[in-house]
Amino acid sequence: MAAARPSLGRVFPGSSILFLCDMQEKFRHKIAYFPQIVSVAARMLRVAQLLEVPVMLTEQYPQGLGPTVPELGAEGLRPLSKTCFSMVPALRQELDSRPQLQSVLLCGIEAQACILNTTLDLLDRGLQVHVVVDACSSRSQVDRLVALARMRQSGAFLSTSEGLILQLVGDAANPQFKEVMPPQPPPPPLHLTKVLSLGSR
Repeated sequence: MAAARPSLGRVFPGSSILFLCDMQEKFRHKIAYFPQIVSVAARMLRVAQLLEVPVMLTEQYPQGLGPTVPELGAEGLRPLSKTCFSMVPALRQELDSRPQLQSVLLCGIEAQACILNTTLDLLDRGLQVHVVVDACSSRSQVDRLVALARMRQSGAFLSTSEGLILQLVGDAANPQFKEVMPPQPPPPPLHLTKVLSLGSR
């Protein structure tokens, strides 16, 4: 497999990892589009497991914010507890143990807090970051849209779940293609055209 050129942002199963950030019970009624965000993240998780892409899960102060919501389907994962507004300190050992890692696929909440700071920390480590825009949200959509624009300005790739899944599968002849692609993709939960206009350089 040829190495991915950082400027192109290609993703491959063997050099990618999926990060699932803080999709917890206490956020359920506070985050805009929470059910849709979790549904898309759950799909990303299923695809990652099918394609043997590693997955890491964090929880922000679970004593106060509760556990990961069950509909994410992450029961087989061991969540790492944190208080920092970035996933990277809690996952540093995992990142250090994967020298082949090139791309991080990032889902979760909140965009202006843990998603933004995780993205900046990962970029600082020289990794490509693919923010799954239909699997990230905030309480305020102003915060969400400005955070996505900020991440794009800093060098992250804004991607949809569908686009990333197709890149990971790579070919319709892949035996797993029918398993990861539903007959009719779900509509994006947010107005992504606003993301693109705000994030233009």
